[in-house]
Amino acid sequence: MIGPPPGARVLLACGVTDMRRGMDSLAALVQQSLGADPFDGSLYAFRGRKGRLVKCLWHDGVGLCLLTKRIEQGAFPWPTTPNGKVVLSPAQMSLLLEGLEWRRVQPAWRPTAV
Repeated sequence: MIGPPPGARVLLACGVTDMRRGMDSLAALVQQSLGADPFDGSLYAFRGRKGRLVKCLWHDGVGLCLLTKRIEQGAFPWPTTPNGKVVLSPAQMSLLLEGLEWRRVQPAWRPTAV
């Protein structure tokens, strides 16, 4: 699975997005709804109504990329916020794209010296 690059800024558009939208209309949605620049190198993620499809918009410095992932069972865990967007770390985005719960990650057990 290819994830976002380390240090990348990741924004989730909370709520439901029409998954028939293409690259240009999602870029316009980033500008209008999120108040951000779609060409700044950040990764913008959108989820469909059923929660099984995620589209990500990312400018790699050369051109605009549209990435799509569909999960076969379950749904992507998605937040709801009053301001309409959530900022994630690249690690949290990788967990989300795997269909895992990214909000309550438990640290691994580490042995302690006696």
